[in-house]
Amino acid sequence: MSRLARRAAAALLLLLAASPVFASDFSDDLAARRQRLMQRFGADTMVVLLSAPARVYSNDVDYEYHQDSNLYYLTGMTQEDTILVLMPGNATRRELLFIKDRNPEREHWTGRLLSRDDARERTGIATVLSSGSFEAFLDGILGQRGYSAAIDEKEAAEFFAALGEGRARIAVPMDTGAPGAQPTRTQAFVQQLRDRYVGYTAIDATPALKALRMVKTPYELTQLTKATDISAEAQMAGMRAAAPGVFEYQVKAAIEAVHRSRGAVSWAYPSIVGSGPNATILHYPEDDRQMQPGDLLLVDAAANYGYQASDITRTYPVSGTFSAVQRDIYKIVLDAQEEAIKVAKPGATLTTIHNRTVEVLKDGLLTLGLITDATGPQYSMWYTHGTSHFIGLDVHDVGSRNDELKPGMTFTIEPGLYIRQSVLDNLPKTPANLELIAKLQAAVAKYDNIGVRVEDSFVMDATGVRNLSSAVPKRIADIEAYMRGRSAASGAR
Repeated sequence: MSRLARRAAAALLLLLAASPVFASDFSDDLAARRQRLMQRFGADTMVVLLSAPARVYSNDVDYEYHQDSNLYYLTGMTQEDTILVLMPGNATRRELLFIKDRNPEREHWTGRLLSRDDARERTGIATVLSSGSFEAFLDGILGQRGYSAAIDEKEAAEFFAALGEGRARIAVPMDTGAPGAQPTRTQAFVQQLRDRYVGYTAIDATPALKALRMVKTPYELTQLTKATDISAEAQMAGMRAAAPGVFEYQVKAAIEAVHRSRGAVSWAYPSIVGSGPNATILHYPEDDRQMQPGDLLLVDAAANYGYQASDITRTYPVSGTFSAVQRDIYKIVLDAQEEAIKVAKPGATLTTIHNRTVEVLKDGLLTLGLITDATGPQYSMWYTHGTSHFIGLDVHDVGSRNDELKPGMTFTIEPGLYIRQSVLDNLPKTPANLELIAKLQAAVAKYDNIGVRVEDSFVMDATGVRNLSSAVPKRIADIEAYMRGRSAASGAR
């Protein structure tokens, strides 16, 4: 498939997937989000958000396009070459959207673009201009001349006054980029402003956007709930497909087929399907092992629906029944999640949740002989990640571990244990470590290559959390019953 044909398919997919049934509900919600953001800035501020660039995969093939999350949050636009400008101090035209001009000949190859009327209907923004005119617009505004009939001196009087007095601000979501990498689009834009214009200060819009995005609107919660429902159905499809002799990629295919068949844009993150020893690799990428009798299968997979990302992990025996040693590890992990859920209340933090998880895991590991000291960091040999992260437009969404949880926030709780002989083998051979290895070796040999993670997506309500992914079995008895039912149904056919 040529690069143009691939981009055409991707463009059509994004346009279809991003067309909600209740377009007015979506555009109304977008308008309310923009209004709340503008309220955080004064009349002396202009907010600018740029779309994500298209990225080349190889030669004439692009990666599937994904919009910048902040721009999507405020516009719902999934096209590249889109720019949003907010001017809270303007008399009437406070919102301006710049989009790529339609080109029928080009659209024959790359798919139909939104017209200006389409964009107005989708976003609720009345003033829609060509992205090709953005440079002229910027020059006219920052030169205090205005821009055509859209923004004249009367319309932008307050911002022009701020420019003239040297107190104007341009708010852009700042990003740092990777060390040594080429400047990002936003970095290049800010540098362009500094090189060409005076009378303003560039400020970071990220804190204001973060504060808004962390608390989901009712519309967003509806979309995230739908994403989680699809993800739950897909997880159970994976459970039905898993069996000795089946390859990991076959389970992955069963899961992702449900994502697409239920209208998800795509996966929320690359699906992780790891069996046997692969379950101990946190982001196992290959999916090419054939499952063996007695294996555990760890599946971390979820859908992106309406640009909302869910996150679910389940671990289960492909033969249908947990072994005794698998039960030992699984029970500790599930107990840790259940105890963590109890402390997940308004006012708590992700750190609070993590700390409670660690307490439970330490006690369990000590009982099994996998650590000798529950007061120190030995547990981190087997528990190597945090317990929670926020979810939303991104699967690792905005928010920090010490932000207090409030109603409307969405996040995961995902304890795990990953027992690997290599951990002991790679410890520096100090006298203290040699003594520790001797004490732990028998237990590590007993539980070697067992990886278990249990993860659900939650929303914080007024009194506590609500599990959005509870439909997927996770108790040992429920998992084994589901697997038996799967086998019975298969035999009946």
